[in-house]
Amino acid sequence: MVNAPMNFDSHHEDVIHDAQFDYYGKRLATCSSDRTIRIFDVDGESQTLIDTLKGHDGPVWAVAWAHPKYGSLLASASYDGRIFIWKEVNGQFTKIHEHTGHSASVNSIAWAPPEHGLVLASASSDGYVCITTYDGESGTWGTSTKIQAHVIGVNAVAWAPSTVAGALYAAHDTHAESPAPSAARFASAGCDNLIKLWQFSPETKTYEPVATLDAHTDWVRDVAFAPNVGIPAQYLASCSQDKTVYIWTQTSPVAGFEKKKLHTFADVVWRVSWSLAGDVLAVSSGDNKVTLWRENVEGEWECISTLEE
Repeated sequence: MVNAPMNFDSHHEDVIHDAQFDYYGKRLATCSSDRTIRIFDVDGESQTLIDTLKGHDGPVWAVAWAHPKYGSLLASASYDGRIFIWKEVNGQFTKIHEHTGHSASVNSIAWAPPEHGLVLASASSDGYVCITTYDGESGTWGTSTKIQAHVIGVNAVAWAPSTVAGALYAAHDTHAESPAPSAARFASAGCDNLIKLWQFSPETKTYEPVATLDAHTDWVRDVAFAPNVGIPAQYLASCSQDKTVYIWTQTSPVAGFEKKKLHTFADVVWRVSWSLAGDVLAVSSGDNKVTLWRENVEGEWECISTLEE
């Protein structure tokens, strides 16, 4: 989640649940319990409302921009169990697809890295993760995979970077070839207190479970992979109703994940989000605080800043 500027006037009539900038940071989408999505042009300190999107029958929990190589596309997920995909044409957003594969609230959505195509993962209280894929040849959307991920509900989903851990680091060798995209992988966070890792199998043409991470003692609320921009390991952050945040580290695709507790907070931890460089982790908790964390040279995580509302 990306917070709007402090002087931001949302125009929503109720609680805002998510706010996301597009790839270039020029457009901001917000969603709310008032069942609407609002789109803003952002120019420095000023924001201009350009469109209000309506159609959901319940609170809208999440919004997500696709990579700009696919045009100006926005996905929205709602308590009504539906996902809408909106496309901008001449400054106006139109709903171009409605996904109804879930039978309960859709709590989280995430676009795959663009190297894997135009692919959207969604996590629902019905216990399933759906993978919705756009077929460029036929010009149609379809749910290619429906995975029973966590029986009593899925709270969040996050895609891994398209390059394997250490690939960019190794590419600094002048004799090394450019790293090829790895198999598509994502993490799901569940009400069973578990995190599961899933990887696409070319043989079965579906996503297979490859790891289960078990450390939390209550619902896992969010998961986030750090961008792979040269770090010689893959970092995954998780946060929970149990007031803790864990950092999971994987040094190669065949290695297991090592866990380290970042901190035990004073309240429920709702969201975790990495900086674009992948070196700073933002943690938002139920006490209206956002803390920023960075790993030091000894491998320990330190709080470098606290933001209070």
